Amino acid sequence: MRTLVTGGCGFIASHLVDRLVQDGHEVVIIDNLSSGNLKNIEHHKGNHKVSFHHADIAEYDKIAPLFKGIERVYHLAALADIVPSIERPMAYHRSNVDGTISVLEACRHNNIKRVIYAASSSCYGIPDKYPTPETQPISAQYPYALTKYVGEEYCMHWHRIYGLNITSLRFFNVYGPRARTSGTYGAVFGVFLAQKLNNKPYTVVGDGKQTRDFTFVTDVVNACVMTSEREDCAGEIMNVGSGNTYSINRLVELLGGEITYVPKRPGEPDCTFADTTKIAKRVGWKPKISFEEGVRIMLDNIDYWREAPLWEPASIAEATKDWFKYLGK
Repeated sequence: MRTLVTGGCGFIASHLVDRLVQDGHEVVIIDNLSSGNLKNIEHHKGNHKVSFHHADIAEYDKIAPLFKGIERVYHLAALADIVPSIERPMAYHRSNVDGTISVLEACRHNNIKRVIYAASSSCYGIPDKYPTPETQPISAQYPYALTKYVGEEYCMHWHRIYGLNITSLRFFNVYGPRARTSGTYGAVFGVFLAQKLNNKPYTVVGDGKQTRDFTFVTDVVNACVMTSEREDCAGEIMNVGSGNTYSINRLVELLGGEITYVPKRPGEPDCTFADTTKIAKRVGWKPKISFEEGVRIMLDNIDYWREAPLWEPASIAEATKDWFKYLGK
């Protein structure tokens, strides 16, 4: 089967590429490398079944020809992280909304049989129900969350109007090898692992009792693949989570090391916890990697974060000042 992965040099998508290659697919990758890294797919160099195309998904005329002859599309390309979305909302709209419309049109005009959209659990904002079901009201707290949700709405609209066979999967707190190491202050694993490598204390937000539904990347990839094989899930929206929620203090305990505390941030939930009943029933998917096993895998691959930015309280305060300015109202 010929498949196409947008953002295929990124964290989650590069693992998806690995899985598709392992399953015998021919894979076309589109990535503008704004956050993806060619190193994530360099082990496929020389494989004639894997092709890379440097392109911006928002430029329809450039990407549309690449969809010819494709059977399945996995749309994972997006700009992520909270702070830069507050600072550059138009760039996020172009990537996550305009880019998604461009991909949907390329799928429509090339009669793509099956499409998976990578949505974000950030659309729930600060939920009032845990585990959080797909019926929870939407309450995006910052532009990244909003643009990912608007992209999802376009996906569902293209399903209703044009009959596009698409499913949206809302990912919860994905972690694993190759998680982003960009200069942007973001995901906790990248911050903590760089701190561990430099023998610095972990910068724990608030009291560390807040919990997150940390979901291992290969489980997320498996959810994408399994869902793509079910054509009766067209027009559905489903959560993808670990089946549990874990405190930041528990993460520190598993990593081992000292702690320094930084102020709690506005607009962040005290808990993220996915209700995965729907995807379990509809697709038969369930997570396989325990949190403890996942953290061990991260520690085994810790050298990947050797060149990642080292964040300390002062640099975090500077990087998140707009966060507090705009979300702390």
